[in-house]
Amino acid sequence: MNLNQLRYFVSVAESGSFTRAAANHYISQTAITQQIHALEEHVGVTLLHRNTRPVSLTPAGKVLLKEAREILSRMDAALQRTRDASTGLEGELRLGYTKGYEHSDLPRHLRSFHREYPNVRVSCYRCDTDMLAAGLLSGAYDVIFTWDSTNLHQEESLICQVIERVPLRVALYAGHPLARRKELTRRDLSQENILFMSPSGTGDSFGDAFYIQLYQQAGYQPNILLRSNDIESILMMVAAEEGISIVPEYSHPWDIGTENVTLIPLAGENENEEILIAWRKNDTSLALQHFLRSLSIG
Repeated sequence: MNLNQLRYFVSVAESGSFTRAAANHYISQTAITQQIHALEEHVGVTLLHRNTRPVSLTPAGKVLLKEAREILSRMDAALQRTRDASTGLEGELRLGYTKGYEHSDLPRHLRSFHREYPNVRVSCYRCDTDMLAAGLLSGAYDVIFTWDSTNLHQEESLICQVIERVPLRVALYAGHPLARRKELTRRDLSQENILFMSPSGTGDSFGDAFYIQLYQQAGYQPNILLRSNDIESILMMVAAEEGISIVPEYSHPWDIGTENVTLIPLAGENENEEILIAWRKNDTSLALQHFLRSLSIG
């Protein structure tokens, strides 16, 4: 049994015709018939009902069709990875991400990319948004996922795209009077002590100003007890019943000590966190280009 025999078999099964399959592969009908017969002899079973029109699969043929498709797909992927390695698609991709984003779908994307391009090492760095922006501009990172705190769209040397709009949630301790609500608005939080989740390590940024404005549009100035970009610390303080917070959906109580936290959907226009993916315009790295394509970007 060889790969060509599997390809011919799949082609006959999908087209229902030896004639059409032969035409698809630019060989004679006799040749493709002989190859399918050789495949059947090798596996020891009949794969096709030849006395039907169109040609149909036996039960054994149906099983082999599924397996053959998977084998051919894996082989094609392996050949592509081999070609990529021979043309220099290897090395390191330095990826920075905003604190907390490790609980999003990012790890799944990285796992998928690694399986496709095992010769590219993706080194990950968890940083403040300000450090991410500075690191990308200086060349310390090749690509970043960031909750924008510095208005990166103004940087002419960068390409920025919104990769995800993450809904916001109100983090409450389980015994809070609002914890049983199905959804909340900022107006509902006017009397609360706020643990302010900031995109920036400085606590005074472009991103901070946007969310403070949402409080003001709800009719009040928030009573902010603490500004922090550390989601874990904020959730610990919520669990301790020191206050409440507004956090992105990918935040969740994941450690002992935060099991007392409940997350309630926050309703209203603009109640989301925009996650940007950004990279340098002049970066011609093949690894970066393939990574962007794996995310359907570029």
